[in-house]
Amino acid sequence: MKTVKDFNEYQILDMANGMKLELWNGVKLLRPDPQIIWQEKAHPELWEDIDAVYHRSKSGGGSWEIKNPKLKDRWTISYRDLTFNLKLMSFKHTGLFPEQAYNWNLISEKIKSTDRKVKVLNLFAYTGAASMAALNAGAEVVHVDSSRGMVDWAKENSVSSKLDKKPIRYMVDDCLKFVKREIRRGNKYDIILMDPPSFGRGSKNEVWNIENSLYELVDLCSELLSEEPILFLINSYTTGLSMTVLENILQLTVNKKHKGIISSDELGLPMKDSNLILPCGIYARWESK
Repeated sequence: MKTVKDFNEYQILDMANGMKLELWNGVKLLRPDPQIIWQEKAHPELWEDIDAVYHRSKSGGGSWEIKNPKLKDRWTISYRDLTFNLKLMSFKHTGLFPEQAYNWNLISEKIKSTDRKVKVLNLFAYTGAASMAALNAGAEVVHVDSSRGMVDWAKENSVSSKLDKKPIRYMVDDCLKFVKREIRRGNKYDIILMDPPSFGRGSKNEVWNIENSLYELVDLCSELLSEEPILFLINSYTTGLSMTVLENILQLTVNKKHKGIISSDELGLPMKDSNLILPCGIYARWESK
């Protein structure tokens, strides 16, 4: 399992009873997580003075209970040179997945180790953390997400990270349709990143289902790779989808055209002052040899 231990402004303080107690740059949140199936609290004294708690609804979804009336609607958190805007979203999220810092570092290292201009395509790009990491490392980025709200949030993150003058193009679009158009245009990319949801709808109500759509998308994306591609990365939080499945897809698509190294692993978040690690999804990647 891959973890990052230098995300100083984010910490898991404790985990028990299906809940994780987190500190986001001074803001203490309590959120549910299905991986936490044990009952014992390591630090019961820390489960006080919580700013907000997310409660799941029996009918699906849930809502935030604000415990601290002074809690701001928005605040920021920094990791290395990047600064991200946070807010409490309706489905328990804050707009950032801290475990992805492992991939931000990988993306940055790959770009900085290349002696040429690197073009990056980020699909299902959400609030743009990976896009900012690529921009900060010197790449040219195309950022695609079907939600205008998420794209606007990514633009805010570029301003916070002082990257708004860097070469990035934001697209509110269905990822599959966008990729097909890019193929017709003859555009090429050195790095392709994607973080596909289990299910979603595009900008014009197109339906995305990861089990039915992922292979086609990756296969099409393999046509967008440059003559000397650097990295193809797939993240997934879909329950039941195996790392081996993602490796197989890369083997059957990208690796047919460009022989490289395929690997996969889990991502996790370490708990402060503990040996416990919270599993937080999987990735598979193709890298040039």
